[in-house]
Amino acid sequence: MQMKKLLAGALLLIYTQLLHAQDSTTQKLDALITVYANLGRFNGSALVAAHGKILLQKGYGLKNADSKSMNDANTVFQIASITKTFTSTVVLKLVEEHKLSLDDKLSKFYSGFPNGDTITIQELLSHTSGLHNFTEEDTTINETDEQRMIPYLKTLKPDFAPGTNWSYSNSGYVVLGYIIQKVSGMSYWQAVRKYIFEPLHMNNSGFDFTHLKSADKAIGYDVLNDSVQQQSTITDSTVPFGAGAIYSTVTDMYNWNEGLKSYKIVHEGLMQQAYTPCALHNYGFGWQIDSIYGRKMLSHSGAISGFGSNFARIPGDDVCIVLLSNISGSAGSTFNVTHLTDKLLAILYHKAYTIPKKKTPVAVNKDVLKNYTGTYTIDEMNLRIDVTVGDDILIAQPYRDGHPGPTSFLHPLNNTQFYDERDDDLEVTLDVDATGKPNGMKILQAGITRYAKKIK
Repeated sequence: MQMKKLLAGALLLIYTQLLHAQDSTTQKLDALITVYANLGRFNGSALVAAHGKILLQKGYGLKNADSKSMNDANTVFQIASITKTFTSTVVLKLVEEHKLSLDDKLSKFYSGFPNGDTITIQELLSHTSGLHNFTEEDTTINETDEQRMIPYLKTLKPDFAPGTNWSYSNSGYVVLGYIIQKVSGMSYWQAVRKYIFEPLHMNNSGFDFTHLKSADKAIGYDVLNDSVQQQSTITDSTVPFGAGAIYSTVTDMYNWNEGLKSYKIVHEGLMQQAYTPCALHNYGFGWQIDSIYGRKMLSHSGAISGFGSNFARIPGDDVCIVLLSNISGSAGSTFNVTHLTDKLLAILYHKAYTIPKKKTPVAVNKDVLKNYTGTYTIDEMNLRIDVTVGDDILIAQPYRDGHPGPTSFLHPLNNTQFYDERDDDLEVTLDVDATGKPNGMKILQAGITRYAKKIK
């Protein structure tokens, strides 16, 4: 009896310690997101789960500035390009049902596409088809359908021969949405609802955000702060279609994670193909594939007028992070939500992270800024950085192996020191001679300093 009491006491102590550790982690997660919200870097709803337990599920900031209603776990947001994870899964479901093959050619479904006889379903899924991304064009499309969109996409000049390169293409996923309709005999919306939303009880997810009538619907903003509330124009769901039409909540997105985890929609073998990067980029079938802290991470971000989002999963540790924002400016940029995701992961994995602080830029003479323009290189990283001048800032555009990386907007702290308002881990110091001529720049990021020499 005494032994049973001792054992019960020990188990109670362990359970209490685990609860305390969980509470501590939740407090850290909440504190970090709150800092981002207070600095205007995040406004929306968040969910963080690990090892099968939801650690945080709440909203930050205004859902609707006019009514002063706040975001919460039930707020509905456009999730933009996270839609691609749904489109790719429905395609794989149709493959599983032998209604479609990954090797099927585009010309089987639509004639007249450049390279249509060689572009495969697999290449459309992995952004290696060469179809030019229509959202990079100046053409304004307010509302569309298959009869208008397919002929338009056929007119766009391919970026490269199929299977020879990688380039993110919303066009490919729009086409996949229409192929789903042809093969399934249902509308794209009906197919996603049948195969995914209904079995996973994603009851607050859908497609036509423009006409959604719900008290939980978030208003999308271009700017939202104490002095300015500028609503954005809603993008009609027929335009991004299979590339970005879905709306959802953090709660429903967690149901999506749970369905993926249990392979409830598509069997494991096919899903593992989706989670395998193509030979040309760290992208599979609708998933960005990365490694963090030695673990495989599957993710996708999204950006559309008024909204930004990120959905990240580490299946090996049953980790899921969902960030949905109703601002498309700096607070909702994919850079900010992915950057915040990385810091939340640092908390979960007990790694070091920095808490952003408000920095105040100073005015610097434009001639001084112009003096810093040019090209800088870090040879050991095969990295080139082109520096230009913006409105009282420097704009740094990196290229690695010829591919552009995320742009940094550098605000001056003084004549030689600059910071990126979105990335508190990045500071740049110009290395100048006695005349003020730059020899290079010191780049401090995540505690590591690298030197980029100026070559022209």
